[in-house]
Amino acid sequence: MQKLLIATTNKGKIKEIGEFLKDLPVKLVSLKDVGISQDVEETGTTYEENSRLKAVTYAKLSGIPAISDDGGLEISALNNEPGVQSRYWAGPEGKDDAIIEKMKKVAKELPEDNRKAVFQTVITLALPEGSYWQVNGHVEGVIAKEPLIKVLHGYPYRSFFYLPEINKYYHESELTDREMKEYNHRWKAVNAIKSIIKEQLHI
Repeated sequence: MQKLLIATTNKGKIKEIGEFLKDLPVKLVSLKDVGISQDVEETGTTYEENSRLKAVTYAKLSGIPAISDDGGLEISALNNEPGVQSRYWAGPEGKDDAIIEKMKKVAKELPEDNRKAVFQTVITLALPEGSYWQVNGHVEGVIAKEPLIKVLHGYPYRSFFYLPEINKYYHESELTDREMKEYNHRWKAVNAIKSIIKEQLHI
């Protein structure tokens, strides 16, 4: 069976992307599964650059087609920060706890008339010889004043991201399976790239 590498060290992303791809006739493998411990430094200035960098590098290292994403939270009142710096906005180690603490402060200080925010992601499929394809996905919401107590490992910002249309936090403990697909920005992107995966992997 054709293998597809989920090229990320983020356990939350491995689980989520794996869930979204489980209907494809491929064997999904992680970096750990193929013995890769090397980190790829995200030196790009856009989601597209960082997503491509990770997918292309890991596909070449593993010799297996790879899928990777890069994305972030854009808060309107903060000139779309943290954006591409979302993971390291609260410190160079990118710790969930540090992000939660910073967001608690930010959430309280945002203006009442502008709490809008958008989650963006770019998914890249790369082949070992270097060719690649990209799609994007996004979801709009607002930053809640108070976070959802339950933190989703690997996704600290989701505890603050509220979906006014359905009066729920953007969190797997809150959303139904249907809502996760309707509102999940990564699902939208993964779903959009499935036809390309099928075509390029001949499945």
